[in-house]
Amino acid sequence: MTRVFVPGDAAAVSVGADDVAAAFAHQPDVEVVRTGSRGMLWAEPLVEIQGLDPAPDSGQSASHPPGRAGFANLSPADAEAVLALGARHTAYLGPVDDHPWFRRQQRVTTTRLGIVDPSSTSDYERHGGWAGFRAALDVSPSQVVDAVMESGLRGRGGAGFPTAVKWRTVAGAESSVKFICANADEGDSGTFADRMLMEGDPFSTIEGMLIAAYAVGASEGFIYIRSEYPHAVAAMRRAVDAARAAGYLGHDIAGSGLDFDLEVRVGAGAYICGEETSMLNSIEGRRAEVRSKPPIPALRGLFGHPTVVNNLLTLATVPGILADGPAAYAALGTARSRGTQLFQLAGNVARGGLVETGFGVTLRELVEDFGGGTRSGRPVRAVQVGGPLGAYVPASQLEIPLDYESMAEAGFMLGHGGVVVFDDTVDLARQARFAMEFCAIESCGKCTPCRVGSQRGVETLDHILAGRELGANLALLEDLCTTMTKGSLCAMGGLTPLPVRSALTHFAEDFTPEAARRRGGAS
Repeated sequence: MTRVFVPGDAAAVSVGADDVAAAFAHQPDVEVVRTGSRGMLWAEPLVEIQGLDPAPDSGQSASHPPGRAGFANLSPADAEAVLALGARHTAYLGPVDDHPWFRRQQRVTTTRLGIVDPSSTSDYERHGGWAGFRAALDVSPSQVVDAVMESGLRGRGGAGFPTAVKWRTVAGAESSVKFICANADEGDSGTFADRMLMEGDPFSTIEGMLIAAYAVGASEGFIYIRSEYPHAVAAMRRAVDAARAAGYLGHDIAGSGLDFDLEVRVGAGAYICGEETSMLNSIEGRRAEVRSKPPIPALRGLFGHPTVVNNLLTLATVPGILADGPAAYAALGTARSRGTQLFQLAGNVARGGLVETGFGVTLRELVEDFGGGTRSGRPVRAVQVGGPLGAYVPASQLEIPLDYESMAEAGFMLGHGGVVVFDDTVDLARQARFAMEFCAIESCGKCTPCRVGSQRGVETLDHILAGRELGANLALLEDLCTTMTKGSLCAMGGLTPLPVRSALTHFAEDFTPEAARRRGGAS
C-alpha cells in the first residue's frame, strides 16, 4: 500500500487539492492521508508520497532511507503518472525536508505542520505530541511558568509582551474561576500562520492551552476564530472533540487532577477582535469594542475573572519549550527577541508561504532568498511588515534584522510577522490612503481620535492624491496622525499613522504635484 499525503489546508484546497486527493484515492493500492500544508504555498498542491527511492540523478545518496518525497503543483491528471514514474516525474522535488527552502528554516512551532493527520490524537502523539504536557505535570505550576520565562517566549500576536509575565499575574490572582483564551482572530493582510496551524496541527494549540491551564489554575478555555476561516473552525472543532474523547480534555486529565475543557467560539469578522479586550467582549456576547485599562484581563478578564489571553501561535509554541527545555528555545533568535517567528510571505512575491526561523533574519533574506523576489520580476520598491498597520520599509533598508528591537529602532513594527511585497509600480500615497480607510472601516468607534481621525484622514489623503493644496493638507495629515497616535484608546487608531508616516518619509515623491498629475489630479 502506497501512502499519499495531500494537504487539506484552505490554501491548497483553493488550488485543487481536494480533486488531487480524489484522483490519487482512485488509484489501486493507495491510501490517501489528508494533512496540513507544509507552508510552500507556491508549490501547492504539494503532494508527498512515502517510500519512493531517490532519482538516480538527484544528487541524493543512494543510502538515503526512502521517505516522503514531494511533487509540486500537481493536478488530478498527474496522479497516475506520478505513481508510475516516481522520482522521474517532472514535478518531483525530492524529500521536502531536504529542500533548500526548508533546510534554512528553524521549525519549532511548525515542526509537525504538514506531517501529521490533524484529526488524529495518536498520530500527533507519534510525532512528539503531548510530551510537553507530560513534562509540565512532572513539575509544579510555578516551575512551568519559570520555564516559559527562561525561554524568553513573547506574545506572537504582535505586541511581543513576555508570556510568562502574563501567566504569573493570572496564577497569583485570587479567584475560583480562571480562563485561557487563544486569540486566532487573524485579520492582518498577508497573514495566515494561525489559520495554517489550526488546519494542519490543531492539537499543538490544545496542548499549549492545557499547559497554561495547569500553570495558572484555569478550568475553562476558549479558542476564538474569525468567521472567515471555516476550514480552521471545522478542523479545530474536530480536534477538540478528538482530544476530549482521548482524555486530554475534561475531568482529571491524564490522572493529574486537572479539570479543563475547551470551546471554539466563532467571531463575526471584526478586525478589532484581534485586540484582546474586544475579543473578550465578543465571547461574552457584547459589542466588540475596546475596554479601558486598567483593569487588565489578567486580573479582570472574561466574565470578570482572571484570564490568560495569548495569540494562538504563542500557545502552540509552549509544548515544544516544555518538551525540549527552555534553553533550547532561548538559544534561537537574538539577545532580547529569543526563539523563532513565523513569517508569512505574501503580495507580489514569487514564492509565497510560511517561513519559521529565528529572530534576526534580514528582510532581504526573506524576500529574496525564501521569496525569490517579486512575482512580476520587477524590482522591489517597498515591503510592508506587520499587517495593514505596519510600516512600509523601502528597498534600501532590506538589510534590517527582523526582531522587535531592530524594527522599533528603525521606526518600523514586526507585528504578527506578515510580510507583503510590492514592486516598483506601487503608489505609496494610495497605500497610505488604504491604511486610513482600513481604520475608518474597522474602528470599533469607541474613541474619537480613531473613529473621526481616520475618516478625516481619508478625506485629507483624497485631496493630496488629487494635488489640492498639498502644503496645507500634508500639514493637516501630520496633525491627524499625531492626534491618533497620542489619543487613541488602543493600537487600532494608535498604529494607523505608522504606515502613513512611513510612506511620507520614505516615498515623498508619491506626495508631490507631479505624482498627482500622473494620477490625473490638479495641475
